[in-house]
Amino acid sequence: MDGQPPHFHGHRQRLRNRFVKSGLAGFADHEVIELLLTLAIPRSDVKQPAKALLARFGNLRGILDAPLAELQAVSGIGTVTPVALRVIREVASLYLQQSAESHDALIDPYVLARFWRLRIGALSNEVFQTGYLDSGYRLLRDGIETLEEGTADRAAVYPRRVIEAALRRGAAALVFAHNHPNGDVQPTEQDKVLTRALVLAATPVQIKVLDHLIVSPDNGFRFRQEGLL
Repeated sequence: MDGQPPHFHGHRQRLRNRFVKSGLAGFADHEVIELLLTLAIPRSDVKQPAKALLARFGNLRGILDAPLAELQAVSGIGTVTPVALRVIREVASLYLQQSAESHDALIDPYVLARFWRLRIGALSNEVFQTGYLDSGYRLLRDGIETLEEGTADRAAVYPRRVIEAALRRGAAALVFAHNHPNGDVQPTEQDKVLTRALVLAATPVQIKVLDHLIVSPDNGFRFRQEGLL
């Protein structure tokens, strides 16, 4: 009927009311995506775009990790929504980092794996990052640094540069993490050699290497857990 709001306006409000009442409990996968899309698409039906995104990328993580150009290619998404989804992803990563900075949680293996899987697990190039911790093993403020970015299968890392950066920050302990874009988180021989070299470089200046993680979107390998540290 003329003058009445489109049918999807009521659907949007029902989704928001359910979320306010119970969080995401009971939401179907496509409804979670719909809820996100309502933040970026103010005046259109979001159900079909949400289902199209799921069909193409598989799940929420796949959508948030997708390149902007691939998101824009999905019907009904446009150019603003992909940027909004990227903002959501980066805010989630920043939230985890600031949570780690506020607690002793970073040394928890589950928090470690979740943090770096979200942060670098889905990147297409290999990235090596360092977490700088204080003597209580808490992450220093702004304590995550990307030291090297490489190709799809290699990032060059120099132990001297790593230790110099740790000393500048006054770090007492370090956690290293890098991704394997091919999805296989088993360490290469080069990874093992690098880890030993980092430990050797840190020992004389009394900086402790707590762990080295290799991550993909789904999995993680911890050197300490596997007896390699």
